[in-house]
Amino acid sequence: MSGDFAQIETLLVEPSAMQAKIIAKACEGLGIVRVRTAGSGAAALEAMAQARPDLVISALYLPDMTGTDLVAAMRRSSDLEAVAFILVSSETRPQALEPVRQAGVCGILPKPFSPEQLRRALTATLDVMPDHGHGGFDAESLRVLLVDDSPSARKFMRRVLENLGVGHFVEASDGSEAVAVLAETMVDLVVTDYNMPEMDGKALVDHIRQKSWQRSVPILMVTSESDVGRLAAVEEAGVSGICDKPFEPDVVRRLLGRMLNG
Repeated sequence: MSGDFAQIETLLVEPSAMQAKIIAKACEGLGIVRVRTAGSGAAALEAMAQARPDLVISALYLPDMTGTDLVAAMRRSSDLEAVAFILVSSETRPQALEPVRQAGVCGILPKPFSPEQLRRALTATLDVMPDHGHGGFDAESLRVLLVDDSPSARKFMRRVLENLGVGHFVEASDGSEAVAVLAETMVDLVVTDYNMPEMDGKALVDHIRQKSWQRSVPILMVTSESDVGRLAAVEEAGVSGICDKPFEPDVVRRLLGRMLNG
């Protein structure tokens, strides 16, 4: 696996020289040898303009902006929107981390993080890079409905699924829009967020399982929801799988494998 990581061109954005050295050493321990550094958001964007990286690893709090601002600027750029992003932060407040999750990131690591946590995030990074992450099955004929009120999150999920071999997508910005799509279009898999306006993921699952003519379609819930009771209600409603935001490609790969083999 370290051989795979060696090919990742990485930009490390960290204002603390000491923290930058610690993170760079951790990356080196897993085989990443191509690491550039930047001490601010502006410097990072300038470095990306000069040479586009495969991955940005950034602190949340930078001198001139936040990591949230940085990833948002990247997602607005046609040249940088597909660059993988990992956040490293000691921040735990959901309101601080939710915008980063919605932008589509490969991982949110605590500070300090363990080698295993970094390895998992890097594995997810490989899954969103071209020519990696295929699940060993033919998924080209699958039609997937992506439901999320964040366009950036939908783009990220689509990129992961494309790298798993999926070739056909329909998108909806909330549950109500998804219901309208499902009434007219047959799909093979629904990938939906939990927290959405108008009609949330739980209500969408209830509708599909109780009222839709496609009530047996597999449903993957992708969510940053942490309330155990709400998640239990979603599981009881009949989802095929639940994974956290950031999107976990391994969960999707296993789900598609079970579905295609069954």
